[in-house]
Amino acid sequence: LQVVTTVYPMYEFTTRVAGDHANVTALVPIGVEPHDWEPTAKDMSSLAQADLFVFNGAGMESWTEEALKGIENSKLIVVEATAGIELLEGEGHDHNHDDHDHDHAQSEHDEHEHGEDEHHEQEEGHHLDPHVWLDPVLAQQQVESIKRALIKADPDHRSDYERNATAYLAELQELDQEFRTAVQNGKRKEFVTQHAAFSYLAKRYGLKQVPISGLSPEVEPSAAQMAEIVAFAKEHQVKTIYFETLVSPKIAERVAKEIGAQTAVLNPLEGLTKEEQASGHDYISIMKQNLSELKKSLDQE
Repeated sequence: LQVVTTVYPMYEFTTRVAGDHANVTALVPIGVEPHDWEPTAKDMSSLAQADLFVFNGAGMESWTEEALKGIENSKLIVVEATAGIELLEGEGHDHNHDDHDHDHAQSEHDEHEHGEDEHHEQEEGHHLDPHVWLDPVLAQQQVESIKRALIKADPDHRSDYERNATAYLAELQELDQEFRTAVQNGKRKEFVTQHAAFSYLAKRYGLKQVPISGLSPEVEPSAAQMAEIVAFAKEHQVKTIYFETLVSPKIAERVAKEIGAQTAVLNPLEGLTKEEQASGHDYISIMKQNLSELKKSLDQE
């Protein structure tokens, strides 16, 4: 079975369920930040020959709709892994609509209103938070969707797909339990991140994510937003500011310096770095690293 996936979590979930019965490839290369990535002609050609295409959805891969229109492949089964999951609005910088932002958004909206519907839908998609996989419970739903699609594409190996999925779901359930225990024992609920990627995780475990910038990790916060974050961090005596692996930590470092805090990695798992791949890391091991980093904030007096 030829299976094409997009971002790292989709690749990981699919390989774990497919086992030996599929050749699974990831379009977004190792070490590449996926928000602005676009497929090449070679990628399109592998999609045209695939049996199954697994993508996250929720605006993460804004190119999928156009890409799928452009290929003629009647046998292709397409899985949008966030389908049927209640999606959250993006939070953080992108959504602090002061008047200037609002006017800007409005004029852009007017310009695009007469454009094609799909373009408009893509724009709307930017306001959803795609990082569903960071909630171990929702990750289980994504795994179930992928399992159903694999069975549909290759019913002969149904029992293997079911067995592989059950084993992996048990690991995800155990991960969920570890998060619940850690959070119950934590002394505080809030954590400060450079990138607003952890809303689903925060919602699941009753935590409060305070993002420096919005859904796009490259967006620089304004001076007013920086001042707001610094004030919050001082008031709550925040000791750790989290940044992520695939983008520059300079914004997190700036805030940390202003308040005398340290920085640490909280990994949104949008992709692995080459080092993480080389040392055999995967979704579960990195989520456990995230948990041990998060505990430093949650356990602070």
